Amino acid sequence: MKTTTKRAYRRRTEDEKIAELRERIDELKRRLEDKQRKDGPVQKELKKVRKALSRFSHLAAEHERMDLSTMTEAFLAGLERAAAQPPEEAGRRGRAGRA
Repeated sequence: MKTTTKRAYRRRTEDEKIAELRERIDELKRRLEDKQRKDGPVQKELKKVRKALSRFSHLAAEHERMDLSTMTEAFLAGLERAAAQPPEEAGRRGRAGRA
């Protein structure tokens, strides 16, 4: 006959519970901001583009085309950096002399 031993439980402290709740609140705020962005559809399509470009980069590297792989990774990094900016800031780059 098998005897089972009690599992050892570790209770979380109040500070740990508060920290977890704060992390959850921050995550929910971030998700709400993402939903309210004007460019929501663009962000959704970006996931597909990221996956396709990543797949292409790996394929190019496997077939010894490191030049294409590197250029694709660089383009993807720039695309992700630009997409992370809110839409209001995205159009403000460029030369100051333009109308």
